[in-house]
Amino acid sequence: MPTRGPALATTLLLLTAPVLAACSGNAEDDVRDAATAFLDAWADGDLAEAAGATTDPDAATALLEQTATDLPEATLGADVGAVTVEDGTATVGWTATWDLVAAPEWTYESTLRLEEGDDEWQVVAEPTLVHPELGEGQHLELTRSLPDRAPITDGTGAPLFAPTEVVNVGVDTGQVTDLAALAAGLSAATGVDAQTITSDVQAAPPGQFVPVITLRRPDFEAIRAQVFDLPGAVFPTSTRLLAPSARFAEALLGRVGDATAEVIEESQDEGEPRYAAGDQLGLSGLQRAFQEQLAGTPGFTVSVVSTDEGTADAGVEVGAVAPEPGTPVQTPLVPAIQNAADAAVAGQPLPTHLVVVRPGTGEILAVSSNEVADAGNALRGQFPPGSSMKTITATALLSTGAVTPATPVACPGTTVVDGREFENQDQFDLGTVPFTEAFAESCNTTFIQLALGLPDGALAEAAASYGVGTEWQLPVGIFGGSVPSDSTGTTEAADAIGQGQVLMSPAQLALVAAGVASGTPAAPVEVIGGEAAGPAPAGPGQAVLDALRPLMRQVVLTGTATALSDQGEVYGKTGTAEFGDKTPPDSHGWFMGYQLQGPQGDIAFAVLVEAGQSSSVAVGVADAFLGAL
Repeated sequence: MPTRGPALATTLLLLTAPVLAACSGNAEDDVRDAATAFLDAWADGDLAEAAGATTDPDAATALLEQTATDLPEATLGADVGAVTVEDGTATVGWTATWDLVAAPEWTYESTLRLEEGDDEWQVVAEPTLVHPELGEGQHLELTRSLPDRAPITDGTGAPLFAPTEVVNVGVDTGQVTDLAALAAGLSAATGVDAQTITSDVQAAPPGQFVPVITLRRPDFEAIRAQVFDLPGAVFPTSTRLLAPSARFAEALLGRVGDATAEVIEESQDEGEPRYAAGDQLGLSGLQRAFQEQLAGTPGFTVSVVSTDEGTADAGVEVGAVAPEPGTPVQTPLVPAIQNAADAAVAGQPLPTHLVVVRPGTGEILAVSSNEVADAGNALRGQFPPGSSMKTITATALLSTGAVTPATPVACPGTTVVDGREFENQDQFDLGTVPFTEAFAESCNTTFIQLALGLPDGALAEAAASYGVGTEWQLPVGIFGGSVPSDSTGTTEAADAIGQGQVLMSPAQLALVAAGVASGTPAAPVEVIGGEAAGPAPAGPGQAVLDALRPLMRQVVLTGTATALSDQGEVYGKTGTAEFGDKTPPDSHGWFMGYQLQGPQGDIAFAVLVEAGQSSSVAVGVADAFLGAL
């Protein structure tokens, strides 16, 4: 029988040759390669491959998976340093750089231990391979933190937002005994739709808190008796950064709350989010527009803590970066003016807005809307301005020399343009009167007849002299108004009295009033020291303004706004603007004007009462506002 020994020896030699060929012959290089392979696999997220390069793959897998849990979604960067080899063991210095989510990087120096196996070097599977301070029975604990949010301030630099206690009205799904009754009771007290409450509760797992509404403490106390004993209703409290009142300059300032996915995505820097779920961030207005400046930069601490949840181990801090505070944003808001505006609009049951501007500077002093209104309409709403537009139409007529304040003009009850009849309120007929009286009494027919004789584009040019039509570049947008330059026929006639294709926002109309008051129209200012919203409008010229101002004063002294005649030196123009397709149509109520040398100095303002049906309701709001000052 032939022997097989030499053949077996030859086979073994051939099998071992590739292994020997794979070795570099340099132990330090082999150790470095093994450490690099382990770290690269870990950094790539291939935990199975990384664990396979260790002395105990199961233990290493547990360590690496725990670290992934401790540092959620963080990515590792590793730089290999010095290598030391001695008697079958080795150490490799390396630098760990963790790219934490919505936090600064965490960098530390560490060391891997390696042992020489039968074929290759292997990383010792021990806690210190994650961090040099990590021991058996321990893991890392990451805590992110934001600095206290920097304030938005008023014109004097005083903060407008403050930490405020709130009550989070909600449902503990584990305590509900009658969901229909609970939803009905919460809905009756809070105004939140009962079906929405029911659906949210049904979709939540047992024992989970389902939020319904968050209320300031006084608002909660007002409904406490209605909701406190409802089975399943719970009321945990927390603190939020809030303005003095729920509606205080809401459209401009915005609000702060739990970060939404949209806001977090918006905060990305080179594809990486700056902030995370649970952060208190600006959700709208200036709070959102100046997010990074106000929120500052997050920080973090990393501690080594016991894996035993039953221990009272506070842990040992092994890494930290302090959060960097933001810087304040200063607005020109004047709380006394804002409070007076809020009180005035609160007295109206219809959606109502009031915007106040400082003549000569364009500074926004107050932005107010009542609870039933869409607050954004104060700045961005697009509404026909009605007869308040006659301030601009009069500017065009005075600029072109078509009239003077004393010019006799016809004010018939009706007038016809291209077959369409236009009329005055209740078809009042003044006969022939001075232009001043036609303006004060808001004679539609007079303005239509005169405007049809204006040169092409004159109305749009007069509007532009006050900044109307400008696309203002602002942190919180303001609709700059729209006055077409190419209208003809009935549309041109309607434009002259603030109908047709003319649109305005309360903020822009207040800017027009400010331009008349100062003689130097200005771009709007929402933030002191911020970039200009646009070039300052040219203005219609001093001679035109000298003629226009007495017309606006007469509106208050003898015309359609005599209710304001006891409020000091007030100038203005009323407006009733039809909209919709009803017969008779609905109407918005407007008043735009200014007060000179009042309790808060010179101020200009515009009031809009949506569907107010008459300018008299807007005059009433203006009266309440000026009286509150």
